[in-house]
Amino acid sequence: MAHVITDACTKDALCVDSCPADAIHPTKTEAAYAAATQLYINPAECMDCGACIAECPSDAIFTADDVPADKAAATEKNAEYFK
Repeated sequence: MAHVITDACTKDALCVDSCPADAIHPTKTEAAYAAATQLYINPAECMDCGACIAECPSDAIFTADDVPADKAAATEKNAEYFK
């Protein structure tokens, strides 16, 4: 997993628009968007480009190695979303 979105996500979807691989879900056009509490990065689709990190106004996206200790659960939560 290259990048992880934490629970600080506000679902503004700026990261979705910046992702050249379309790896961030759910998008506003997906049925799951309304019920989702945050967005998630598909580890199989992520190109590890980092474009999403710069676009996130809530600083909710980290490289997998840099997820803060208090947000460590986000890594598993992100992976679970795509199982």
